[in-house]
Parts: sequence; structure tokens; C-alpha cells
Amino acid sequence: MKQDNNRVFDRVVVIVLDSLGCGAMPDAGSWGDAGADTLGHILESRPVLLPNLQRYGLGNVRPLEGVPPAAPPRASYGRCALRSNGKDTTTGHWELAGIILEKAFPTYPRGFPPEVIARFISEARVPGILGNVPASGTEIIKELGAEHIETGKPIIYTSADSVFQIAAHESVIPVARLYEICEKARAILRGEHEVGRVIARPFEGEPGAFSRTGNRHDYAVPPPRENLLVALAEAGLDVVAIGKIASIYDAAGVTEDLAAKNNEQSIRQTIHALTQDTRGLIFSNLVDFDMLYGHRRDAEGYARALEDFDARLPDIEAALKDDDLLIITADHGNDPTFRGSDHTREYVPLLIYGQRARAGVNLGTRASLADVGQTIADNFGLELIAGDSFLPVIA
Repeated sequence: MKQDNNRVFDRVVVIVLDSLGCGAMPDAGSWGDAGADTLGHILESRPVLLPNLQRYGLGNVRPLEGVPPAAPPRASYGRCALRSNGKDTTTGHWELAGIILEKAFPTYPRGFPPEVIARFISEARVPGILGNVPASGTEIIKELGAEHIETGKPIIYTSADSVFQIAAHESVIPVARLYEICEKARAILRGEHEVGRVIARPFEGEPGAFSRTGNRHDYAVPPPRENLLVALAEAGLDVVAIGKIASIYDAAGVTEDLAAKNNEQSIRQTIHALTQDTRGLIFSNLVDFDMLYGHRRDAEGYARALEDFDARLPDIEAALKDDDLLIITADHGNDPTFRGSDHTREYVPLLIYGQRARAGVNLGTRASLADVGQTIADNFGLELIAGDSFLPVIA
């Protein structure tokens, strides 16, 4: 691993617009995703006002309805392919940090197999389970919450992500006990059934008015140590994680974890982090695009969320220092106009802005999201196993 002090940018800010794919990859058909186009189809659904992203060069990445190319763009632009075998949150984020997965994390569109559930009931010492289906977290507690209170059985559900989620009312299964149950599940879900995350999903309230509490806890698969976050931390640099970033990497390499439950909170925490005296990486995830609008096939909600982010982009830019670099990208697709409720195998946009960065550079189609991580590593005199740095063409 090389190291030097000739960094071009003192800090790099990565904002992941969770699930904002920009067109099907060539292998999308083998994933059942031929024709998916998250960004393109949202922009075709109605006029979407994105003046700031347009000026950055979003419309230069590819032809987009209502977002013409900027001449010249204020940022450099391109798109990234996902080289890993997968299309979920963990896969995309890990690839951003230089980890290429040859084998996808398992998903369970029909629920978990009987042998997994039987072992979970036995080893977690629970009186059975409810659910065991892919579901929206808010909808499944609405549907099964009353029965859970009556029986004491935890609610098990999954999603398009590789997750084993356990919902329980805090008055029925106290938070400490729920965490213990999740730890048992994490120990069981190894090998063939090693899901990316086991998630505790506590809730409260009365039937008809249940709400999830802030005591969510994720039990992730630790990533390989050869990744961007660990490399930066071991070099004495800051790694500030915002939103669900820390949980995706099992906190490996994270030096500060700033809580954020939705897009607005993530934006506020990103701006707050930019005001602090740090050097290294600020890594932020805007979860609402995927969680609230992609999975729920809500194109209108997705469009409004894009407009909201665009409106806040000047605030983020105003908080940047002269030697900061802003990278806006995504981790996979989740086309709200597409069939089903799964993620979609798509390219993701790439926008690069900074006072010291070249504007208007066409970065083309990058072979991997790992190019982002390698560029950040290169800036700080480090080197990752995967990815090709584009630092020389933007600095």
C-alpha cells in the first residue's frame, strides 16, 4: 500500500442516492431486469425539476427527458457499472469501497426455508414466528402486530435485500431480548444462508397506530478488511458515516457514526459533518429513494424526493471547503415503474464536483463502482485491490 502526503483534496464527500439507477446493464436480462431504467422512467412520468443536477451535468450522462445536457456542466460526469454478482445495498456499497463480490448474498423472495426457521425457533427460544415473507416493515406490523402481541411470536420478514428482519413490540419482547434473538439469528445465518444483515425492528403503540422506534440495530456480515474505509482509518484519516453506512460495513473503519433515518436527516448530517474540522471521507446514504419509493413502486414519491434533493444541493455545495470533493452516485437501481418490488440491475450515475476539480470531464462508463473507491484511495496516497482511479483526469 503506497502512502504520501500529496493529496489533492483534503476531504471527499460521497452521497449515495440509494437505488437511483440510470438504465439497464447489458446483463440485466439474466436478472429479469431488461428494460429497467429508474431515473429515465421517473423523468418520463412527469416533468421533474432538477435544475441543480442539470447544471452539474446529469443530462450529459445520457439523454434524459426534461434534463438537457449542460453546456458546459459544472461537474464531471459519467456512469458506473456494478461488477459484483448482485444488485443489493450491501453489494453496491461494498463495491464502492473496493470489494468485488463473486457470489451474491442470498435473498428469499418466498421466505426462509423451514430448516432455518425451525433452528431459529429452537435456538432463540421463541414460541414460534409470524410472517416469514417479503414485506414492507410498516405494513407487516400493521398486519401482524396485534397477533404478535397476543402470541408473543416475533414477526420475521425479508425484502429484496439480503436481510432477515425481526419485528417485535417493545412491551412484548424488550429491546435487550430482541437484540439477543437477533444475535442468535446472526449465528445461525452463516454459510449457505449468510444474509447480508440481520435487523432488529422494534415497534410500539396500539393496534391501528403502531410505529417503529429508534432502537433498530443491524447485525451485518463484516466486510473484508481490504477496503477503503479501513484503509483510510488505518492511515489516520477520518471516516464519517451517515445514515445506514456504518451498518452496511459493520462499522469497520468508521471513526464517527452520525444517525439519520431519512433523506432530510442525512442531508442535515452531511452539512453538519462538512462544518467540522476533519480530513478524509464523509460517506452519506439517502435511504428514502429505495425504502419509501423504489420498493413501494411510488414513482411520484421518487420524483418529489429527487426534487427535494436537488433543492438542497446548493446548501450542500455552500458547506464545501475549497479543497473538498463531492461525489454523487448510487448503489443499484429500483425502478418504481417496473414489475415486482425488487432492485434492478442498472448502471448508476456519477457526478464529481469541487472547487479544485475539473468540470465538464466525461468520465464515460466506468467498469465498476470500485473506481470511486480507488479514486478516493489514490487521492490520499493509498491503493485498493479493485478499481481504476480517475483522479488524474479530474484533478
